[in-house]
Amino acid sequence: MNIIEKLQWRYACKKFDDTKILPDNKIDILTEAFNLTATSFGLQPIKLLVINNKTLQQNLVPHAFGQQQVANASHVLLICIQDYFTLEDIDAYFDLEKEIRGTSEDIISPYRKQLKDIFANKSTIEKQESAINQAYIVLGNLMTVCALEGIDACPMEGFNAQKFDEILELKKHNLKSVLLLPIGIRAADDFMSTLKKVRKPIDDIVIKL
Repeated sequence: MNIIEKLQWRYACKKFDDTKILPDNKIDILTEAFNLTATSFGLQPIKLLVINNKTLQQNLVPHAFGQQQVANASHVLLICIQDYFTLEDIDAYFDLEKEIRGTSEDIISPYRKQLKDIFANKSTIEKQESAINQAYIVLGNLMTVCALEGIDACPMEGFNAQKFDEILELKKHNLKSVLLLPIGIRAADDFMSTLKKVRKPIDDIVIKL
C-alpha cells in the first residue's frame, strides 16, 4: 500500500484483540519515531511512557471514562510534558549539541543566551502550554507511523490526567500526562473497521493560493 492507502486503512480503533501483543521491534520503531519528532527549538520538553502491564492498564480504565481500549491494547503510549521546564534544561540541550556535533561554545553561546532570555520571561503555564503543543505534534507523528507499520491505534484526550499522574507517580519524575495512544491489533469484530471514512471533499478543506 502507498501512504494514502495506509492512511485510509487507519481509523480510531474501538476494540483491540487482547490476545495479540506487538513485537518489540514495532515498539522500538515507535519510540525512535517519538524521539525524532520535531519540537520547538529542538528542546523536547516531553517524555513517552510505554505501558505493557495488563493489571495496570485495567486499573487505568476507570480514569479513561471506561474506554476498554486502554485495557485491551497491546501497549498504551502516554505522552507527557515536563511539569517544570527550567533554564538548566536549555543548558543541557546545548551541552548535548556540543557533545554530538562538536560545536564550539563560541558559536553556541549567543543562541544559548537568546533562548534563555526567551524562556526566562515565560510563566510556568506558558511553558506548559507550549509543551502541550509539542505533544500534539508527537501524537500526529506517532499515528502516521502506526499506519505505515500496520499498527492500530486510538488517540485519546478523554481521560483524567490527574488520576493517571497519581497512579503512575509522574510527579516524582517532573511529568504531567497529556495524551493517550493505546496501540495494538484491531479485533476482528470491531464494527468501526469496515465503515467508510467521513471526510469533507478536498476542495472544501484545502485552499490553494
